[in-house]
Amino acid sequence: MNLPRWLTGLMLFPALAILGLFSFWPMVYLLGLSFTQGTLTRFGSHWVGLENYVRLFTDTDFWQVLTNTTIFTVGTVIPAIIIPLVLAVLLNQGIWAQGLWRLLYFLPSIISLVAAGLAFRWLLQTQGPVNQLLGLSIPWLSEPGSAMLALIMVSVWHQIGFNLVVFLAGLQTIPPTQYEAACLDGANAWQQFWYITIPNLRPTLILVAITTTLFTLRSFEPVYVMTGGGPLNRTNILVYYVYDQAFNQFDLGYAAAAAVVLFTLVFGLLIWRLQNLR
Repeated sequence: MNLPRWLTGLMLFPALAILGLFSFWPMVYLLGLSFTQGTLTRFGSHWVGLENYVRLFTDTDFWQVLTNTTIFTVGTVIPAIIIPLVLAVLLNQGIWAQGLWRLLYFLPSIISLVAAGLAFRWLLQTQGPVNQLLGLSIPWLSEPGSAMLALIMVSVWHQIGFNLVVFLAGLQTIPPTQYEAACLDGANAWQQFWYITIPNLRPTLILVAITTTLFTLRSFEPVYVMTGGGPLNRTNILVYYVYDQAFNQFDLGYAAAAAVVLFTLVFGLLIWRLQNLR
């Protein structure tokens, strides 16, 4: 039964209104705010055109933030794909007890990042449990290199469980007959992995790469809890930079311009990845 167009539109209106109010309107408002300077109220701000964007792209701190974001993203995405992929292959082959290990690996994914950040901040103190266990005195959170490494470790740890489950689902769609034929042809374990597992998992790999990158780009809690963007601004990534400019410096127009850049990066990444799915 075909419904009248007016009735279809009427039924869709509540969902479209909510979507427009809470998704599209904030994006339009953010874009407009990036061309202003002042407070959030209409009477407390004034139009400055492209001044915020010019200032943004000539600010050495912003380029440092982009560099930090790139290092953090690449450093997280690569191990957050490789490690769960290897673990998923081992679990799928029944090498380890699947039920227990799946539970243990997935647990970090359901733990709050704030709680995880506080726990790792305690563990990684100079006189904390990690250094005591290693017999070292590494200043994990007070040196630029080690602080970024600590953030990457927390981010990878938090994402392994979800990616592991996705890879396991993808592995179970591969027909066992392909592996049986490869065994008959004399292919070893590495050849089976490279020529059968990887090609069949290509859509899953792209999905995991997209979700992991998006999650990493919007990571805020570990930086806020563990380092506050320091030391020496070397762990200040783009999401935290937007927060700091908006709510610590109260430079809302400048923060909005940085947020537009972040949105453009994420949207461009999505379009590029979706085109690769074709």
